[in-house]
Amino acid sequence: MLAVNYSTIRSNLKEYCDMVTDENETVIVTRKGKKNVVVLSLEEYNELNKVRRNKDYLAMLDESRRQLSEGKTYTFTMDELGSMENMSAAEMQAFAEAHKDF
Repeated sequence: MLAVNYSTIRSNLKEYCDMVTDENETVIVTRKGKKNVVVLSLEEYNELNKVRRNKDYLAMLDESRRQLSEGKTYTFTMDELGSMENMSAAEMQAFAEAHKDF
């Protein structure tokens, strides 16, 4: 990881971009007022986003498992699900409450 000031990267942008893409380097651009930024490759950026999305997805799975273990589930037939297709969230909740199986 490299840290360079704004003026240096501005004067040598191509070289730093090449380091980021060719050498997988991360560059911190230091600026006044603690408004620093990070330059990283698109590949690295996409990988970080993928990790974040996976983390969010795993958290949703954990929440689903918790609800399942607490018996907070509903069972519907395909016909019931089809009838819920155009319902608002409030209508779906009322329908689910009326058809609880626990």
